[in-house]
Amino acid sequence: MSLTNIFDIAGTGMAAQSLRLNTTASNIANADSASSSEGDVYRARKPIFSAIQQDVMSQALGGQAGELSASQGVQVQGIVESDAPLDMRFQPDHPMANEQGYVMYPNVNVVEEMADMLSASRSFQTNVSIMDSAKTMMQRLLTLGQ
Repeated sequence: MSLTNIFDIAGTGMAAQSLRLNTTASNIANADSASSSEGDVYRARKPIFSAIQQDVMSQALGGQAGELSASQGVQVQGIVESDAPLDMRFQPDHPMANEQGYVMYPNVNVVEEMADMLSASRSFQTNVSIMDSAKTMMQRLLTLGQ
């Protein structure tokens, strides 16, 4: 792995964490949206990530197949909706109440979403720190020849 690959790997991590922050913000923004029917209720969304694999041995051996692979970053596989049960509250005076007097609220746990937001923010900051360290190493490498 070359030093320049670090920027690509950290960049994919930053893009993934940015998407994670956006979906978390969307979940928090819709946490109190009410609906009278189950089909119209907002459901919590979570991104699914996977590692981008690249065959290291085939690069090192000039195209021959190898058995070792290393991660070359992260990619978004998709965004899935949570299948957790919806929050049904008995509020017969609410304008969105159904025939039984229940109002449907999203299956968003605000505390869990805030923890997820903190985790994504720190992961993003870690990737920025990695890029800064790689930049510093490359600058010091250039000054070795002076």
